[in-house]
Amino acid sequence: MNRIEDCIAFLIGKAGQQITRRAREKLAAHDVTPTQYAVLKVLWEQDGQSAADLGARLLIDSATITGVVDRLQAAGLLERRPHIEDRRVHNLFLTAQGGTLQRPLDAAMDLLNDEVAREMGSDAQKLWAALRQLGDVRIGDGRPGDVQIGDGRLGDSQG
Repeated sequence: MNRIEDCIAFLIGKAGQQITRRAREKLAAHDVTPTQYAVLKVLWEQDGQSAADLGARLLIDSATITGVVDRLQAAGLLERRPHIEDRRVHNLFLTAQGGTLQRPLDAAMDLLNDEVAREMGSDAQKLWAALRQLGDVRIGDGRPGDVQIGDGRLGDSQG
């Protein structure tokens, strides 16, 4: 690699910064961050999950998910209720206010997806597929199932 601009970590990081910036702008009118939106989105799919369930689904560590949940609760968007069988666990439920945000927040994120798709043109579906694939594989961490760049499993044409 001759230039930093050829480094995958740099490229994905810069792209992530741009997308996160646009997501923040789109969600700002509702005073919700992209991470808070992700938590709300999972609760809209299935209300009453634990913070541990949300963290596992979103790949967020327990300290971070606790802070996100605290802020959503303080904003009146969700509430904690004790688990019926395990009092150490609290399930998270949307409030009425949290429920009413689904339509406008989903619309904002749909606009962002549309913007990126327009920018990528005919390559948009390939981008989404490649990002899903990269998110699902372990690259070079020494565990079984490692993918090595150039082995053909990441859709490169060299392998």
